[in-house]
Amino acid sequence: MNRKKSTFLIVAIIVICFFIYVFRGNFNKGDYSQTYYDLGTVSEITLYNVKESEANDILKKCGDILLNIDNTMGKTREYSEVSEINKKAGKEYVKVSDETFYVIKNALNFSDISDGVFDITIGPVVDLWGIGTENARVPSSNEIKEKLPLVNYKDISLDEKNKSVKLEKENMEIDLGGIAKGYAADKIYEYLQEQNVESAIINLGGNVFVLGEKDKNTPFKVGIQDPTNERGNSIGSINVSDQSVVTSGIYERYIEKDGVIYHHMIDPSTGYPFDNNLSSVTIVSSSSLIGDGLSTTAFGLGVEEGLKLIESIDNTDAIFITKDKKVYTTSNLKDKINLTDNSFKLSN
Repeated sequence: MNRKKSTFLIVAIIVICFFIYVFRGNFNKGDYSQTYYDLGTVSEITLYNVKESEANDILKKCGDILLNIDNTMGKTREYSEVSEINKKAGKEYVKVSDETFYVIKNALNFSDISDGVFDITIGPVVDLWGIGTENARVPSSNEIKEKLPLVNYKDISLDEKNKSVKLEKENMEIDLGGIAKGYAADKIYEYLQEQNVESAIINLGGNVFVLGEKDKNTPFKVGIQDPTNERGNSIGSINVSDQSVVTSGIYERYIEKDGVIYHHMIDPSTGYPFDNNLSSVTIVSSSSLIGDGLSTTAFGLGVEEGLKLIESIDNTDAIFITKDKKVYTTSNLKDKINLTDNSFKLSN
């Protein structure tokens, strides 16, 4: 009898523990994060106030989305669609997915509105510099002159009907690194909405997209990167809900030679880093793809022309930070940015 009672008690405890585990996983809500290593960067996605059982599945699917975009659009992926386009440059059209065609078409739009300041055919020149890799160096002027004729977005031909892309000159290359992360953030944002997630932060290596609010009637506070410091250090913040915040700047990838700093943002017209007084540009918009494209574009245009461009685009704002720590914003953000570092001054 005692053995039967003991067996029954053990079984009862196991059953109770099982139901506690199931109950906690399916009814208790919490915050859950996952880190990913795709698209050449470290990303983190955080879901707020979700069930554990749902969070695990959702975060796994987010990883699948990132990996798929990297495998499709990554220049360094040997069998990606972008790699196939580059391999067949000057020879033939390459049929691509709707997603890749969409991203390339949008990239060409940024090239049009910036008169070539944003140009995804910059690849051959970027490869010369190698900034951000172990092969980083300052190329000779002759090397740059040799590669510059390969840089021209107008030499990208699109076949809309067949969703095909062709580069008109041999040895041309496209590089979607300046826009693919933005597209990925948009796709994850859309997926989270489909899963009825109400609050989340998508951070793809500095491309931040906020879903919903942190708490009821409390927007997320997103830091504005300090361009004189490493990633994660801010000069202030803005409050955002359901918006993307993307920064392009000289603070993260650069090399130094003979006392001169060369950053990774290359001017397609010269083959050298953009030479202006800017340290960074942050774009606040409803699409991370738009933010990605416009942050690079506005940086290349400089403060005056960049502000004009962003002011002309609906639901889009910008923050420009110069090397002498002056901060310029579009009109809609003037009263919304909270500067916490007194060495930076609002200047317009």
